[in-house]
Amino acid sequence: MRLLTTSDGLPRLSWGAIIAGVILSMIVYLVLTVLGTAIGATLISPMSRPDTLRGFGFGSGVWVIVTTVLAVFVGSYYAGRCAIVLGWLHGLLAWAVMTLLVVYGMTSLITGAVSTAGSIAATGAQVGAQVGAATANQTAGGNQAIDNAKQQLQAAVASAASAASGPDAEQNARQAAETAARGVARASWFSFAALIVGAIIAIVSGAAGFRHQPLVEEGGGSAPERAARRAAAAQPRGG
Repeated sequence: MRLLTTSDGLPRLSWGAIIAGVILSMIVYLVLTVLGTAIGATLISPMSRPDTLRGFGFGSGVWVIVTTVLAVFVGSYYAGRCAIVLGWLHGLLAWAVMTLLVVYGMTSLITGAVSTAGSIAATGAQVGAQVGAATANQTAGGNQAIDNAKQQLQAAVASAASAASGPDAEQNARQAAETAARGVARASWFSFAALIVGAIIAIVSGAAGFRHQPLVEEGGGSAPERAARRAAAAQPRGG
């Protein structure tokens, strides 16, 4: 017979079922993401419509929500279906592992993009400095034009500094900070709600998958073994 609990009385987890659920979730997420990208790229037609990006953000958000819900449901359902006990717990764990993998992937992608942008900016600045030095050496007769450009640049900087120190600068800075704080708060509440909804979907789908297990596998073993166990259980126990 299967042991549904460990020696400490804790429920026995099937990590194979959890990993299978995570793999299915990631595959569904990848397929739907590629499909959504293909649909979005197909619908964008800047030559025929000037406002081609109108409604694109809303549609992308809806597609991301649908993709996440389907991926969580499929992975948690099959994790619960393959579990030996407590299907809802296996579904919840499959969702948790998937969430950690998605967060890690997004963090790595953002970090790589920022690092690449910084490297490109540094390389561009270095090349610009080298080109400027070479141009200055080759055009010794154009010092007057360079001086005029420097004076104009200094005047523009002084004008920007005076505008930044004006009475409206502090008010504009406060408005920008308030707008940024509202955006961060909205994104944080949305992420919190998405995590709660994802956990609920994982629990429900994992429990549903566990209930939908084939009846022939409930007792485990072959038909003669199950019949022998039923007969042994029906016999009265002696004192």
